[in-house]
Amino acid sequence: MPDKRTHRGPHPSDAKLFAPEVSADLRAALIDFSLLLTKGYADNSALKLVGDHFALTQRQRLAVMRSACSDQQQQSRVARLIEIADLAGQPLAIDGYNLLITIEAALSGAFLFRGRDGCLRDLAGIHGTYRKVNETMPALLCIGRFLKEIGVTDVLWLLDSPVSNSGRLKTLMGELARENHWTWDIRLSTNPDTELKETDRIVVSTDSVVLDGCEGWTNLGTEIILACVPEARLVALGSGG
Repeated sequence: MPDKRTHRGPHPSDAKLFAPEVSADLRAALIDFSLLLTKGYADNSALKLVGDHFALTQRQRLAVMRSACSDQQQQSRVARLIEIADLAGQPLAIDGYNLLITIEAALSGAFLFRGRDGCLRDLAGIHGTYRKVNETMPALLCIGRFLKEIGVTDVLWLLDSPVSNSGRLKTLMGELARENHWTWDIRLSTNPDTELKETDRIVVSTDSVVLDGCEGWTNLGTEIILACVPEARLVALGSGG
């Protein structure tokens, strides 16, 4: 069935699944799951153990999984975090879909979850095909204007070339950048994760594989949402909240 969504908004059940009265159990599940990760348990078996104990649904388990990390991961990420105030004049490498979809989700009223590392993450997925939604252009404008405001001009965007419609998105972003005089280098990549882990630029991503492998990163998505989407629906699960 073709994807006909025009928004990146919440699932119909999310208001109930992530209601305030449920938050305590979700935070407890995240603590237990992170403890098991710290002790070296495999992700899948640890998540099943914790999810079954707290009787979590699949979407609740996904939120916990995306918000958790081991103590070792948390400490390493914090040590390599570059603050927004220190980004002026610095070159960035952006995990394109990762950042864009999170901002789209925030603008669409989807729930966002603050994890142990302080990052905000959504539950959206593109499943091999990216579809432009009503919030795509506003999201790109939020990102571009925020980068200009903090003095960042050297921006490399990496888009997954295996994802359908990446070429169209690249064209759209290029046109928008030229109209606004933003110096964006937008590239299609067969493996953005590897490039982001190997670059000497400051990385923008909330992907755990990227965060744990890159030289330095910044929590740009969270700062953009806090500044540009004050009505965003945030759920603090980790200590970063």
